[in-house]
Parts: sequence; C-alpha cells; structure tokens
Amino acid sequence: MKALLLSFTIFFTGTLYAQQMTQTIRGTVRDEVSQSPMIGATILLIQPDGSSPIGSTTDMNGDFKIEDVPTGRQSFRITMVGYEEQRLPNVVITGSKEVILNITLTESVQALEEVVVTADRTNDKSKTNNDLSLVSGRSFNVDDTKRYAGSLGDPSRMAANFAGVVSGDDSRNDIVVRGNSPTGMLWQLEGLNIPNPNHFGSFSATGGPVSMLNNNTIAKSDFLTSAFPAQYGNALAAVFDLKLREGNNQKHEFMGQIGFNGFEAGAEGPFSKNSKASYLINYRYSTLGVFKALGISFGTGTAVPDYQDLNFKVAVPTGRNGKFTLFGILGASHVQFLGSEVDTTLTNLYGTENTNSRVRYATNIAGVSYEHNLSPKTFAKLTLGMSTTRERFSGDSISLVTREAFLSGESKYNTSKYSAVLNVRHKMNAKSSLYGGVTVDMLDFDLYNRSIHQAGKIDSVRVDVNGENTALTQAYAQWRYRISQKLLLTTGLHFQHFSLNNNVALEPRAGLQYTFGQGQSLSVGYGLNSQAQNIYTYFIQTPTESGSAFTNKNLDFTKSHHVVLSYENRLTENLLLKVEPYFQSVYNVPVESRPSTFSVLNTGNSFGPPDRDSLANEGSGRNLGIEMTLERYFNQGYYFLLTTSLFDSKYKGSDKIERNTAFNTRYVLNVLAGKEIKVMKTNVISASIRSSLVGGKYFTPLNLAASRLRGQAVYDEKQAFSDRQKPYFRTDLRFSYRWEMGKSTMEFAMDLQNVTANKNIFQQTYNPRTNALANVYGQGFFPVPYFKATF
Repeated sequence: MKALLLSFTIFFTGTLYAQQMTQTIRGTVRDEVSQSPMIGATILLIQPDGSSPIGSTTDMNGDFKIEDVPTGRQSFRITMVGYEEQRLPNVVITGSKEVILNITLTESVQALEEVVVTADRTNDKSKTNNDLSLVSGRSFNVDDTKRYAGSLGDPSRMAANFAGVVSGDDSRNDIVVRGNSPTGMLWQLEGLNIPNPNHFGSFSATGGPVSMLNNNTIAKSDFLTSAFPAQYGNALAAVFDLKLREGNNQKHEFMGQIGFNGFEAGAEGPFSKNSKASYLINYRYSTLGVFKALGISFGTGTAVPDYQDLNFKVAVPTGRNGKFTLFGILGASHVQFLGSEVDTTLTNLYGTENTNSRVRYATNIAGVSYEHNLSPKTFAKLTLGMSTTRERFSGDSISLVTREAFLSGESKYNTSKYSAVLNVRHKMNAKSSLYGGVTVDMLDFDLYNRSIHQAGKIDSVRVDVNGENTALTQAYAQWRYRISQKLLLTTGLHFQHFSLNNNVALEPRAGLQYTFGQGQSLSVGYGLNSQAQNIYTYFIQTPTESGSAFTNKNLDFTKSHHVVLSYENRLTENLLLKVEPYFQSVYNVPVESRPSTFSVLNTGNSFGPPDRDSLANEGSGRNLGIEMTLERYFNQGYYFLLTTSLFDSKYKGSDKIERNTAFNTRYVLNVLAGKEIKVMKTNVISASIRSSLVGGKYFTPLNLAASRLRGQAVYDEKQAFSDRQKPYFRTDLRFSYRWEMGKSTMEFAMDLQNVTANKNIFQQTYNPRTNALANVYGQGFFPVPYFKATF
C-alpha cells in the first residue's frame, strides 16, 4: 500500500510539473577587446520550430533581459551593426536558476554589409576567454566538470579528458601535460598567480587528492597547454586561468549538495532590492567519514581525511564604466595514517604498516580588483591579492620487532604572498589592439625540514630559514593585428625578474592564424618560457666544515622553447576536428653537479619536495608529439569527445645519458560520450561514459639486496626509468536525473569509478616486514552518490 501511494505521489507530482516551465535570461554584451558596453545589440532566442523568435536589445549599460524562455537547452543569436554575428547554442535553462550571460562581440574588419557568422567566444569550448591564444588552448565551464564521467566536479580531473593531458594517478589530481612535470603548471584565479588550490596539496606541488575549487562558483575558464600568450609567465607546462562567476544581482538563489567533495551549501543574490551589487558564497565540508561508515573504500585505508573550504565573490558596480570585486578561496585539511591501524586488506595509497604520518594543511587566497573603461576603446583592471599556505608534517618509523614508534621526521612550511596585477588593453581600430600589464608577487616564507634516522641517533636538518622574502616581477606587452578577415597575427614579449638571485628572463611570443574554407583554420605558435625553482629548492643546506651552505641559491630559471602547429576543421556546426603536432626543448634544467641520473623534470607528483643540494643548470629535456581531438558539441541530446596523443618525453641528467622521463607514457587515448533524454517535457535523464587507456609509466627498479640490507626501499639509479609498468586502463560511468519542480530543481546522480575494477599499479615498493617487493595498486571500484537541490 505504501509503495502504491509513493508511486502515485511521484506520478502526480511529475504530471503537475510536466507543463512547460519558463525562466528569465539576462546578461551583458561588451566589445571583445575594450570591454565597453554595446548599446543596441540584439539578442534573439532561436525557436527550434522556426517560429518568430523572441528577444531583446541592450540598453545604455549593455544589459538585456528576456523573460518566459522555456526550460531545457536553448540557443541564441546576437547581432550588432559593424560586428560579427555570434551564436550561443545549447544554453541549459532550469526553472530554479536565472541564466546570466556575459557576451563579447568582435568588430568586423569587412564592410558593414558583409555578414560573418562565428561561434561566440563565451560559449565555444574551442575558443578561450583570452583572445590572444591561437594554439593549444580551450575553455571549460561548470557543466563540463559535472557532466563528464569521472570528473567529480574537479577541473583537473576533467582536464584529463583533453588531448595531451594524462592524470598523474588515481590518488591525486596532478596532471601531466605533453610529458612535462606537474610542477610546470601555473594556476591563476581572477588574474592572480595562486598557490596549489588543492586539499592535502603541498606548496611544492600543483595537485592533491581533493580540489578546493568549487565547481558551482566557476565561470567559463581557460586551459592552455603550450605557446602561451605573453601575459602568462613562470610556467613551462600549462596554465589554468580560472574565473569565478558573479552572483545573481536581482534574485536570491540557494543550493545544497552532497557528493564525494563534501556536504555543501551555497547562496547568491543582491545586497538589496535596489542594488546592482551581488554576492556568491559556497561552503563545503568533507563527507568521507560518511563514505567510510557505509563501507566504501576510497584509498586511505582506515584513515579518514578531513577538509573544508569556502569560495566567495562579491561584485559591486560603480556606475556604467567601473566595478569592484572581492573574491577568495579558503581551505583547510588534515589526516593521520597510523601504522598500528593499517588494514592490509584495504587499499591504502598514502600510509604503510611500518610508519605513522600526521599532516595538516591550510591555504587561503583572497583578492580585490577594480576594473574601469577609461574610454570607449581602453580598459584597465587592477587586482590586489594575498595568499598564504601553512603545512605541517610529522612522521614516525615503527620498529619491526617491538612495534615502538620513533620520530623519523618533521617539517613546517609557511608562505605568504602579496600580489599586485595591472592589465591594460586598448583597441586602436577594428584591426589592431594593444595589451600590456605588470605583475608583482612578493613572497615571505619560513621553511623547516629535518629527518631523523636510527631511532634518533642521526638528526639531519635539510632546510631551516625564517623571515626570508623575495619577489618575482613580471611584465608583458602584446599586439594583436587582424591583417584581414582570414589572417590574424599576435606578437608579444614577456619579462620577469627574480630578486632572490637577480635572475632575468626576456621571452618572445608569437602566433599566426589563417582561416579558410568552411570553418577551417591553420595556426602556428611559438613561445620561450622560463620558470623559477620552488622556493624550497634554493634553501636546501649542504653540510660544510664550517656549518652549511646554500649551494642551490644561484640556480637560474629553467627554460623551454615551445613550437606548435594547429589545424582545425569544423566538419559540421557541432563537430570539430583538431590536430596539433608540437615540439618542446627544455634547457637550464637543475641536475646534480656530480654525474647522476637526477633531474627536477622527474619531480612534482608527490607530497614533498626533493632534497637535492649542489644542483646546477646543466640538464636538458625534450617533448615531441602529435594530438588529435574529435569533439561533437551537445546537440540533439548527445555529445562525445575523442582525444588521442602520441608523444615521446626524454631528459638528460648530469651524466649526459638520454633517458625516459617519469611521465613518458608514450600514448594516451580518451573516449568520452554522453546522452540526455527528456521525460515529461521538463525533466532530464542523462548518462555518460569515459574510458582511458594510457601507456605504462617508466620507473626506476628497486635494488632488492640493498633494500633488505638497509630495511627500506633502495632504487637502482643506474637503471633510472628503464622498467615500464603495464598500461593503465579505467572506465567510469555516470547516471543522473534532473527533476524540474517549478521554482526549484533537484538532481540525483551516481558516479561509478573504475567500473571494471581494473588493477592499475600505483607504485612498486619494499616492505621491510615481509622483506619482499610489493606492488601497490590504485583505486578499485568506487561508487560516488550525488544529490543537488537549487531553489
């Protein structure tokens, strides 16, 4: 009887909301370069049945509003005299949340009567927000981080679907781009250079197990993998240029969510009824304790990681031409792995039965910006920010005989960065635009790290500095010239100075793009890039007769030349083919002064920095490859993304022998597809699948005899990266149901990670208790439930 009543209730409720619901669409239209508001632009809703479109025109502030837009996926057309027509396909409209569109138009260089239809940069994934990026760049948005199977709302895990990108392993979201170390990544938030934005993420790394970035607050953002525009510096591998969306400035909206990333609550809206200022805030707290209680293993054995974070943005317009913005991300995390509590029958990617580890992290990022249209053709933005990291570690070694714990090491790392960023852009005319800017990052830091051996008999302090500071100053200038409607040229120069040792770098950048035929283009990009070492590396102590010395302090920037050729072919309106061959030559790489196999190119995907002193910029490396992307944008209820990469990544240490890097998997194939089915007019059932096949990693074999003698893992460095693991294979599934309930929306989903339970090798190590080699395998089958309500 109860089941019958429940079925009737669901049927009645579904029937009640089966009628077509509508929503309001609002937004702003601006010039792509000058960011000046466009007055009189026309925005039309394209009716699928060909009936008369409904729409709106922009007012003196560039704002528009269209009411009674049916829920579901809708497409829009934007026109303006003297500008290229833009289209926004498949915008998701729900009953619970107004859609706010920020649209940019490109001034036409042809006669006014000529009409050129292009994809809108704000919605086309093949077009980045940054209009200076001509190769190796694409965008992503909140829908991608939610819709892609296996992404778990994490931008880094989502990016692992893109061509040339390989996930570091199942335990973390570090990503390897075109064979480069994850340390070559640059993270930016609203124009600020920020530290590692991940829970349990070391300040010396760029990834971690769980992202602090909340996908519910992310706007369309850029991911660049090579030959970056001149405004980006101090990076060799890739750039995540993240933007936070603004809250609704006319209506209060709320959300609640439960999933792998935590219990979450969010709110947004105007500060007052007559105010155009808005706020957006989301708070999240770890749910892993609940997962453990349900008997779900997530790779930490019996330990339960604890974390929480807060994302926010406040936007306050100051008239027609200006706006203040306050934004930030705050996060804290801690966990302890106790050897006495290790269950050897459970997957544990972080702890062992012979050690204790206790870690605590805190990362805080906050910024304030002011942007202003100085004139109809000139736009400027000033951003001030501060970011801090706090990292604590203590570890014990456990006696194999008595099981007594002895302190084996401890570290304390504190950093505080104060940043100022000024960007200016000026449109000289429809063909020519100038861009320029200055970034100053001042860093204060305290670093302490020591290791203890033989039950306290040997105490080695590797780093011990307090109250130190340095600054990295960067400046750039770039020119964008539209030679014709089909030919686009960008040239630029990037400068950076590191005050710690007065290193200076001057880096040319250039790009050329030719469009032809029906949606085809051929582009070439070049860039010289430089990157400072992690601040820890400069202060590693080398023992001397009189005490110690900083033998790494004068290390120069690591540098690389990037060359990329890119071919794009829009086979149909919704199908894009992209092929990119590339070459990267890396030099000035820190290696040991004595002949050895060590190179910093093989570091960066762990929880701690390498402790190598007496380094010199005498190493090198190269990355050579070709990538292909075939992407069908969402249309007629389905989408797919096929990416494949073939590459070779090599390095030379101080022994001058060329070897495979730690990240040379040689190939990667990703297949991603999804389908949506409408039910009862407004509700949506969706499913997506993602499969990845990655070549096996090269690794350094263990020296079993030496490991048994020392009671710990000892590697055969003479055979560095000569053995290879088996290929990595994993398939993820995601099922979801979106239920429109008038002014509220509920979404239920289930992520099924590694559905085939394939045993991928995480690492090979030595177990002193069993006195044998041991393979540690990555995450097995892992179901992740998800629920979200917006109202």
